[in-house]
Amino acid sequence: MKDPAEGPLRFTEMFDLPVAVDLRTAARALGIGSTTAYRLIRKNEFPCPVLRVGGRYRIPTNELMHALGIEDRPLYSVDVDDPGARS
Repeated sequence: MKDPAEGPLRFTEMFDLPVAVDLRTAARALGIGSTTAYRLIRKNEFPCPVLRVGGRYRIPTNELMHALGIEDRPLYSVDVDDPGARS
């Protein structure tokens, strides 16, 4: 998985995520910054359910994908940005 500073998640990266992700990863997937994500959580306006585990926020990946309009996992995925993936 990329560093949060490397921009938004690509579509194919979404299918490699664990069952729950940290807030920064969820923010990247949603195309927002972590500061905005924290503000939305404080206002109870984050676009999907957020779990508080200890002192950290965790977002269930299936809920995140639902918020992004990704309803089902594909049987396989190919990264169209990676020329080596089409061989």
